[in-house]
This record gives sequence, structure tokens and C-alpha cells, in this order.
Amino acid sequence: MTEKTSPGPRELFGDVAPALAAYSEDVLFGQAWKSPELSPRDRSLVTVASLITSGSSEQLTFHLPLAKRNGVTEAELIETITHMAFYAGWPKAMSALTVAREQFRSA
Repeated sequence: MTEKTSPGPRELFGDVAPALAAYSEDVLFGQAWKSPELSPRDRSLVTVASLITSGSSEQLTFHLPLAKRNGVTEAELIETITHMAFYAGWPKAMSALTVAREQFRSA
């Protein structure tokens, strides 16, 4: 069984925002995510925590599967969400948990 891969920024929104799609692929994922100071696994955990803190739960639909591909387990992601409830707020954690449940069920 092969795991689903998410479409890249150019496929997702390149038709309406080609410059933002290019920056996302070339700078964000092409340079920042490849910097050797943090592993992809660590970057995923930091990113998931940041998305929860900012209330950007819709972005978790991309970043939770990416985190799993980067070696983060579902249990670790759930623990991250639970931990963030105390720092980011209960509603933000509950919103993130709703996204996670859907993502993990569809995987």
C-alpha cells in the first residue's frame, strides 16, 4: 500500500498565485526546510505546534501527513496537540484534534 502524497503549492494554488506558489516551493520547502540545522522531523514538530498556536488548523491537512512522512508518529502528533492545549489554548487544540482525527482516519 502506498501512502497518499499531497500536491505541491504549484498544483494547489499556482493558477491564482503563481509567485506565492513559487516562493513556497523554492524558498520555504526548497531552502528553509532543507537547512541542516534542524531535521525534517524536528521541523515538522515545530511547524505543527506553530500552526496550532496560530489557529491555522486548515494548514494541518498538509502538515500532519508531511510530519508522518518525516518520521513523527500519530501518537506523537496527538501528544503535541494535547501539550499545545496548555500553551495555545483549548479551542485551538480541539480544532487541531478535529483535523488530525480526519487525517488519520483517511490515511
